[in-house]
Amino acid sequence: MPPVRDIATLTEKKLLSLEKKANAIRQDLLKMLATAGSGHSAGPLGLADIFTALYFHVLEQDPKRPEWKDRDRLLLSCGHVAPIRYATMAHAGYFPKSELKTLRKLGSRLQGHPEVLHMPALENTSGPLGDGSPQSAGMAYIAKNEELPWHTYCVLSDGELEAGITWEAAMFAGRNKLHNLTWIIDRNNIQIDGYTEDIMPLEPLKDKFEAFNFSVIEVDGHNIQEFVDACRYAQTIWEHPTVIIAHTIPGKGVDFMEFDFKWHGAPPGQGPEDDYKKEEQLKEALHDLRTLGGKIQSEHE
Repeated sequence: MPPVRDIATLTEKKLLSLEKKANAIRQDLLKMLATAGSGHSAGPLGLADIFTALYFHVLEQDPKRPEWKDRDRLLLSCGHVAPIRYATMAHAGYFPKSELKTLRKLGSRLQGHPEVLHMPALENTSGPLGDGSPQSAGMAYIAKNEELPWHTYCVLSDGELEAGITWEAAMFAGRNKLHNLTWIIDRNNIQIDGYTEDIMPLEPLKDKFEAFNFSVIEVDGHNIQEFVDACRYAQTIWEHPTVIIAHTIPGKGVDFMEFDFKWHGAPPGQGPEDDYKKEEQLKEALHDLRTLGGKIQSEHE
């Protein structure tokens, strides 16, 4: 049995640096979406803390060797939130930040849904919702049987749990006791047409995953300490795969986007004008992030 990789304890200094990094990544995310003129805002903003924690503390990876054979695998099942992964990867050094402005442009490596052939460090191509769960289970199955040291993580949206393939993969993972597999559910309660519990209720979600022989941990998806602790705990479980249900706020950090499903698939400059005209949306969103909702004075003002 391969040794368990130790995820370091999070110090107060490191935690503060991660929180600041997540805020900076959110700002770059909105700029790249506005430049592209299309893409998703709500989900990516909500996942910024989780992706920051993964790339800057949890994952055993090397941006200078993106195809290092012993790296941890991170798959994205909900491909439409790819912009937050791109922004985080750029900050982590996988490619220049200047490339973020090419999002969704013809010939760019940063397509609206991630394409692994263009950037191998993405691990999987994702578009059809639900596909990441069986892909990640397959990777973890190989690693377990060949006693390879890496851990497999997969980020899924809550809306895509409506896809039956997810539960087929869950049966497979539970039956094969894939202790080296961690699914991270972005539990933001929205999808493109409204709220998940109105469209296709998911609760009791914890009970469902436990019935499929998963170890379940629920966290505040914006509490980086809680999320890192959950990832550390998952490393100690040997009889079950783990699912981390991360409760997040869609549009996190931008007051007029938070909890509003209408921002699911809209970038600043193309969103609903309930609060601001399209031409004002990027400026106001960046102001919210730079001042933490008006709690601090912006150096850009």
